[in-house]
Amino acid sequence: MTHTIKTAAKVLWDYHCIYDPLEKADVIVGLGSYDLRVAKRAAELYLEGLAPILLFSGKGGSDTEGLISCASVAEAFANQAIECGVPEKAIIIEPRGTNIGEKITFSRDLLAPGAISAILVSNPHTQHRVQATVARQWPEAKAMTTAPLTSFEDQPTESFPFEKLVHEMVGDLSRILEYPAMGYQLAQAVPLEVIEAYDYLIAQGIDGSFDAKKA
Repeated sequence: MTHTIKTAAKVLWDYHCIYDPLEKADVIVGLGSYDLRVAKRAAELYLEGLAPILLFSGKGGSDTEGLISCASVAEAFANQAIECGVPEKAIIIEPRGTNIGEKITFSRDLLAPGAISAILVSNPHTQHRVQATVARQWPEAKAMTTAPLTSFEDQPTESFPFEKLVHEMVGDLSRILEYPAMGYQLAQAVPLEVIEAYDYLIAQGIDGSFDAKKA
């Protein structure tokens, strides 16, 4: 297949976006990021009655600087959920996690030993990495992964434009490939067409380096 940056990015997007079928769970875990659409989606799922508890996890980092005024991105997400109609008493805040692994393990520890089923809400293009991480770090939980119902074309924003999105998807695929050997994630099958798109993007200088500090 002859690629352009956009077509190669779309191949990665389609791989990363998995959207598990959802059913009622013990808790909804919203993984904090630069995108408040994740908080809104988590709130929607709570208001639909899919879980009695909504936990937001995340400290924040370079990708949230200037976007939130709260002490943590988890608190900013909680405020957004309250604006959407979620009662404050239903929300738990985990303000320490700085990467997906920490957000999942800190949430797991905060909920232990109660929650055994969880809906994890992340950015659309982070779902596959979340699934791989929770399978390794929280294997006892029945975990379902979902995200805002955002299209590839609509995902970029003014504060997180297309170029950053593509870098992030390349970086996340690098982690999917490398982290199982480190014990951070469960190994995932990666189709050849995805590897080819990934290699093409790296050859264009899009290697995920803009978020190199994000584990």
